Amino acid sequence: MRRSVLRNGSVLVVAATWLSLGAAAPPTTAGADTAPPPVKEPVAVGYGGAVASVDADASAAGIEVLRRGGNAVDAAVAVAAALGVTEPYSAGIGGGGYFVHYDARKRTVHTIDGRETAPRSADANLFVENGKPIPFEEGMTSGRSVGTPGTPATWKTALDAWGTKPLHTLLEPAGRLAREGFTVDATFRAQTAANEARFRDFPASSELFLPGGRLPVVGSTFKNPDLARTYEKLAREGVGALYKGPLARDIVNTVRTPPVRAGATRVVRSGDLTERDLAAYETEWRRPTKISYRGLDVYGMAPSSSGGTTVGEALNILERTDLSSASRAAYLHRFIEASRIAFADRGRWVGDPAFEDVPTRELLSQRYADSRACLMRDDAVLTSPLAPGDPRKPAACAAGGTAAPTTYEGENTTHLTVADRWGNVVAYTLTIESTGGSGITVPGRGFLLNNELTDFSFAPANPAVHDPNLPGPGKRPRSSMSPTIVLDRHGRPVLALGSPGGATIITTVLQTLTGVVDRGLPLVEAIAAPRASQRNQTTTELEPGLWNSPLRGELEAIGHGFRQNAEIGAATGVQRLPDGRWVAAAETVRRGGGSAMVVRPAH
Repeated sequence: MRRSVLRNGSVLVVAATWLSLGAAAPPTTAGADTAPPPVKEPVAVGYGGAVASVDADASAAGIEVLRRGGNAVDAAVAVAAALGVTEPYSAGIGGGGYFVHYDARKRTVHTIDGRETAPRSADANLFVENGKPIPFEEGMTSGRSVGTPGTPATWKTALDAWGTKPLHTLLEPAGRLAREGFTVDATFRAQTAANEARFRDFPASSELFLPGGRLPVVGSTFKNPDLARTYEKLAREGVGALYKGPLARDIVNTVRTPPVRAGATRVVRSGDLTERDLAAYETEWRRPTKISYRGLDVYGMAPSSSGGTTVGEALNILERTDLSSASRAAYLHRFIEASRIAFADRGRWVGDPAFEDVPTRELLSQRYADSRACLMRDDAVLTSPLAPGDPRKPAACAAGGTAAPTTYEGENTTHLTVADRWGNVVAYTLTIESTGGSGITVPGRGFLLNNELTDFSFAPANPAVHDPNLPGPGKRPRSSMSPTIVLDRHGRPVLALGSPGGATIITTVLQTLTGVVDRGLPLVEAIAAPRASQRNQTTTELEPGLWNSPLRGELEAIGHGFRQNAEIGAATGVQRLPDGRWVAAAETVRRGGGSAMVVRPAH
């Protein structure tokens, strides 16, 4: 939980939730200048538009824009910019993401691929030395992991297409936050502590995130004047200032010659990003993925993300099963098995479509899903790694080809969901990859660089199986980001959501969707429900709420194996009620709880 929010002399009141949720208040560090972090509200209902994000200040930035007549796209950019200040270890202008937009007037969905790209010099051996993949940690904390950022270009593409407010207006709330500061909460301190050793090896990161050489104190005010100035530059000159000119040169110099502390023993490899790479960057318009589920149309993000195809395939697999009347154990069993199958196919078929022949249409066909669904049994468990099928040649219950394990993917990122008074909706997932990205701050600019290229496979998971996610020149690494918008048969919005969490994003979105659509849960309860995540691995991850439940024993009895994960995902979403009210919903506890707000509250 973070803070109350002061905006132009008026306080947005954020209701206390810790006691109602039965959670303990987060710890603080004693000191004369500290105060308990203000709380955040995980659900809000009302009219005029809605915003849900992980952070109260970011959600407030979006509400500010909506109240001033901006639309969902305007507000989404303002929220994203604010998250770059308050959630700098998850997202920022040094990263990228995927933007899904519903146009209420045309009743259409469009998507923008703002994924980072590899340098033009990259090849399949980007992370291979002496014939072996380098350790992941050494790849992550390096210039070699940094892809050309796509976030600023995504903002421009979205605003040029649908925005109504100028960029400089939308950056104002984030600029204020960066200049005046925000209140440090327990999550921010914990994430800083997790990165402390890395940050100390980079003087610019240490100076910014370890003020006075110490971890930031819970309740203290954290300021980022360098980022405020960077936002001012983008406000004056446009986002092109990040791709050409002095700022672009600073990014390139930081990647090619990472500024490491004298005496540091860490191996920090340089990257090969060039000014030409930045100048050549372009977002990509993608046709959204679309499947029908329980009479609803589910739209998602097509490759280079694997989110839309994998969520869509899993939903198609589940379409023939009545999950609404199934027991909790039967529901989870089917959810886990559908996830396992969809991930097996994801690993074999999904990569950057500029480099790979991705059979998106075939992966999303109901015929193919049915051919895979018949592998599932109610009294037995499939074995992972499960072999992929061939969506181009569906064969009922075919075991498929050679199996390959799922490669590692970092588990940070952030997601925001926005709706406006006209019914436009945005689901936007953005990231710098691992918590803290590469760990490298651009000196004097106030933002971390991504480590997005570590989302590539360092080497094929199985040399006998084609890996569509090896590095390549200008290639986008495969992502699991799954911003999703659900429409009814009349083309009107029902639900929009997304989550951070690396590959667990897909299972988080899938479980939340089925929780609302099949199990009839209110959106905030579907988000808060304890999660499971199966990604074609030998065991399924369970959060404590399921690990400590009798359900685990019921599932183990038919062959499931489990391992514990303290926290899976951190979703946000909005939902349109039949009477026209919006529900904004976020996490109740995960990552300290999220922040849901509406323009005009109503009950």
